[in-house]
Amino acid sequence: MRLYPETGPYDHGMLDVGDGNRVSWETCGNPQGKPAVVLHGGPGSGRSAAFRRYFDPAVYRIVLFDQRGCGRSTPHASAHDTDMSVNTTAHTLADLELLREHLGIERWLVWGVSWGSALGLRYAQTHPDVVTELVLTAVATGSNPEVALLTRGLGQLFPAAFEEFRALLPEDERDGDLAAAYNRLLESPDRAVRERAARAWTDWETAIASRPPRSVPRYEDPVFRMGFARTVTHYWGNDHFLGEGNDEGVVLRDAHLLAGVPGTLVQGSLDPGNLLGIVWRLHHAWPGSELLIADEVGHDAGAPGMTELLVAATDRYGRGER
Repeated sequence: MRLYPETGPYDHGMLDVGDGNRVSWETCGNPQGKPAVVLHGGPGSGRSAAFRRYFDPAVYRIVLFDQRGCGRSTPHASAHDTDMSVNTTAHTLADLELLREHLGIERWLVWGVSWGSALGLRYAQTHPDVVTELVLTAVATGSNPEVALLTRGLGQLFPAAFEEFRALLPEDERDGDLAAAYNRLLESPDRAVRERAARAWTDWETAIASRPPRSVPRYEDPVFRMGFARTVTHYWGNDHFLGEGNDEGVVLRDAHLLAGVPGTLVQGSLDPGNLLGIVWRLHHAWPGSELLIADEVGHDAGAPGMTELLVAATDRYGRGER
């Protein structure tokens, strides 16, 4: 598994992005290097130090940040009084621009994982002049069919776990939008209701993530668990805040806007999102993109096979190759 050695940040801070929110950021690598920004998944997962290792620290100026409501950004979504109405895709895209300007960066490579790939795609579609390249993995586009697959469609593959997942919901909500129904529980004034919902949501995420299901340490942290579940369901239950047309897929619909932006898509052959063919359709609709498949790998950017392809992509773009 080829990754660069661990490296620490040379600068960090908290950026006031408005609405009472402050976004935590850090920069690593070469201060004079090629700028790259890392978009984490979730929504609500927060940044990981491991993401620094996908870039040559002698070549890149690596920017990592925690999106609103997660990681070290404040206020945290785990707090019931945190206003989630100011945590949307539009807000996060605006935060990205504020951060870029704050750091004095003209253009940067955008690296995204899972939800971060959807966010990166939308950022490049709406701000193409500031994106030099895209490197995306565990690719998602935030469409409603993808949410339906992950919350209901996979129930056919994991019936016992799915039965438990649905059982927590009121009977009249079990056949509707499950993400939105869970978000209502996670916004309940009753703390016990919120805590049961957060546990049930992360139990379902664990059940569908790998075979056999593995314990996920971060889900054992009650603060992370609550903030993550609340943020994911907030986005998934609201069309990812991508606007009208997301039943067909807004990001996929607008793939033609990526013309002129080089990109690499790195996907595991066993990623459950592949069941919808989204990544293949995106690749064919995006002029100048390449699609690389890691065999026998799921939705895991850190798996053997994935890391080699991702590092090779950043190395190539770091050399100025397209």
